[in-house]
Amino acid sequence: MKVSVSFIKSKYNERETIRFIDQTNADYLHVDVMDGKFVTEKNYTFGQIKEYVKETSKKLDVHLMCENPHKYIKDFALLNTEYLIFHLETVNNPEEIINEIHSYGIKCGISIKPDTEVIKLKPYLEKIEQVLVMSVEPGAGGQEFMPEMIQKIDDLKTLGLTNFLISVDGGINESTIDYVRNADMVVSGSFVCLSDNYQEQINKLR
Repeated sequence: MKVSVSFIKSKYNERETIRFIDQTNADYLHVDVMDGKFVTEKNYTFGQIKEYVKETSKKLDVHLMCENPHKYIKDFALLNTEYLIFHLETVNNPEEIINEIHSYGIKCGISIKPDTEVIKLKPYLEKIEQVLVMSVEPGAGGQEFMPEMIQKIDDLKTLGLTNFLISVDGGINESTIDYVRNADMVVSGSFVCLSDNYQEQINKLR
């Protein structure tokens, strides 16, 4: 089980939190980008994120919770980004966004909200490298895991495709991790970053 850690909700400021994540064996630093349009909250500018992540050794797993993902792609291509994830619900032309992300040599992911059916992803699954299943409503940390989202993981697995990771984001902790053992990766924020020992929390997820 891979673990991507989000720094959005922490006892420390962003730089300190990222430094603590850097000292763990987390696979990725998860970067949540919220525009205040697709989701109600607005968090960081690209300039702020660039400053926060400039010293991390972790690859970035960037989640665009944004109405217009196109405008962010070129900027995040400049960083140490491995996955750039956009929401299916935000675009009319998913293939165009997929191709643009790939043109920068970055892996592409698509995320779906809890009320979006897996079947809507089917035309794009052979073209991407990650599916991010939201197990909470996107836009705020610290929400409770929605167990009914487990079915989406199973539905994706039954397709038998191996070109993409199945990642789950929202409410992941030592109690809910057993629900999602069938996934390839989890995103955890407050469970790790509100603790006193980041590595210990990550170990519980693995």
